[in-house]
Formats: sequence, C-alpha cells, structure tokens
Amino acid sequence: MKLLLLLFLLFSPLQDENASAKLERLVEERQSLHAQWQASESKKSGIFGNRTKKDMKETNDWLERIISKDNQIVEELKLSGKIETAVIGQEKDDYKTITLSLEQDVQALKRALGERDKTIEEMLSNRRTFEWTTLIFFLTTLGLGYWIYRGKKGA
Repeated sequence: MKLLLLLFLLFSPLQDENASAKLERLVEERQSLHAQWQASESKKSGIFGNRTKKDMKETNDWLERIISKDNQIVEELKLSGKIETAVIGQEKDDYKTITLSLEQDVQALKRALGERDKTIEEMLSNRRTFEWTTLIFFLTTLGLGYWIYRGKKGA
C-alpha cells in the first residue's frame, strides 16, 4: 500500500502538469475561437452593409464551437477535481493507517510503562523488607551483645 502511495505521489506532479498544460491549451483554443467569433460577428456582407443569413449562420457556428470548447474545459476541470478528490481520499486513508499504527504503539508503550512501574513497586517493597530485616537484625545483635557484655561483666 505504501508502494502504491509512493508511486502515486511520484507521478501525481506529472499528472498535475499534464492536466494543467491540457487545460491551458483548451483555454487558449477557446480564446482563439472567441477571436474568430468576434471577427465573424463584425462581418457584414449584405446589401447596404447589413448582415446576411449566411453571416448569422457562420456566427452561430462559431458560438457552437465555443460552447463545445467550454464543455471540454468543464470536463477537464471535473476530471481534475476527481483526481484531487481521489488523492485526498488516499491521503486520508494513509493518515488513518498511520494514526492506528501510532495508537497501537502508544498502547504498547503504556503497557510497558505499567509493567515497569509494577516492577519498581515490587523492588521498593523488597527493599523495605530488607531494610526492616536489617534493622531488626542490627537491634537483635546489639541487644545480644549488650546481654553478653552484662553477663561477662557481672561474672
């Protein structure tokens, strides 16, 4: 899945450039058609400088070509939008996967931290037991030493 994402990310700038270049070309063609329509709009080949039916038909033909070009531009924009939507969807899925992975890592770290805290508590408990045992042994030894000392001194 990551390989697919990597390939997609590598080729997406190329797709963006191709789509952008195609869109620019379509817009330039539309501008050219618009200029030709304006030229046909100013054409007046009738008697007394009026427009003829043929002039009107030619103007309408240019308008139809412009509308056709506009439709191509709209389709290209829709395709571009679909590609962007697909990219965003893929990125969302990837981020979701990364988030789930990180959540699992956090849970594992929490468990490890809990186990470590438990181990530390056990070690502190053993240390306290050892300290008390040492204190009792010391006091017992001190008492026994005092008892022996008094026993030898009185004898």
